[in-house]
Amino acid sequence: MKNLMIIMCAALLSCMLSCENSNGQNKQAKSTLSKPAAEWKKTLTANQYHIMVEKGTEPPFHNAYYNNHEKGVYVSAATGEVLFTSDDKFESGTGWPSFTKPVSNSKVTVIKDADGERMEVVEKSTGLHLGHVFDDGPEDRGGKRFCMNSGALKFVKKQ
Repeated sequence: MKNLMIIMCAALLSCMLSCENSNGQNKQAKSTLSKPAAEWKKTLTANQYHIMVEKGTEPPFHNAYYNNHEKGVYVSAATGEVLFTSDDKFESGTGWPSFTKPVSNSKVTVIKDADGERMEVVEKSTGLHLGHVFDDGPEDRGGKRFCMNSGALKFVKKQ
């Protein structure tokens, strides 16, 4: 019995370690919300809830920030935490606001999407869906495209 427990603990530890990428970002198959969906429904708008809790996607070219060129920061619509800056935003041509990186890997985590095909970006502190990350960003800026939903963000203009 003791040997079985040791084997199980070793397997669990191995699984946990294999679920991290080189940035230390979690790659588990699903995120866990920091509070029940019903609680989020009380504080988020219907659109924010659809995107962030139900993992919806807004239409391309018909969202608040895809064509925003002002200087400032993009914060979580749920928490107000700064997630991205205009300095890292670029024109991807996809119709969604795209960034080369988050302000810090401590703010977001990347996990496998439910379909197992794409990599989902979630707010680390809440587990809420923000968008997806792809490997087709500008090569001279790291090659990543953090394709975010405007509805998961709020823009704070630089003063």
